[in-house]
Amino acid sequence: MYVTTDRALTATAAEAGDLLRELRDRTEIVDALLRFGLGQDLQDKELFASSFTPDAELDFRPAAARWGAEPPVLAGRETITGTILGMFTGRVDTSHVVTNPRITVTGDTARLTALVEAQHLLSADHSTRALLRNRYAVELTRDGSRWLIHRLRIENVWYTGDPTAIFGG
Repeated sequence: MYVTTDRALTATAAEAGDLLRELRDRTEIVDALLRFGLGQDLQDKELFASSFTPDAELDFRPAAARWGAEPPVLAGRETITGTILGMFTGRVDTSHVVTNPRITVTGDTARLTALVEAQHLLSADHSTRALLRNRYAVELTRDGSRWLIHRLRIENVWYTGDPTAIFGG
């Protein structure tokens, strides 16, 4: 599930074309996750939706289980976008920080492991908050020159605050 290879790149400097393609792919792969986070932070539906395949799946269950919640797996770009932005827009302010990306690419599919710190504050009362440090396991698919999230599994490493006030019980 997580990317644990012992190096970042498979291409070498002697294979300049392959190296450039691999570096471009890796940049676009991380960008898919950055669009996911910034789309939420800006409450930008188009940007957020641009990170997913039409048949994407988002599994927040492992994270939510830490505070006793049992959300469903969200299936489909429209469902994911509508559910998450519908739950947050005008109610919750967020800021996402993506770190430690590890990537493997196999043809037109890729896997990405990253740590994401996500601050959630009730818009009406910033003293009600939940700061989550999550591990993301992401499966992506090539879409022309960009990459899209096909499956996203979010596992909570730790949290502070009150996630139930943000996400429900």
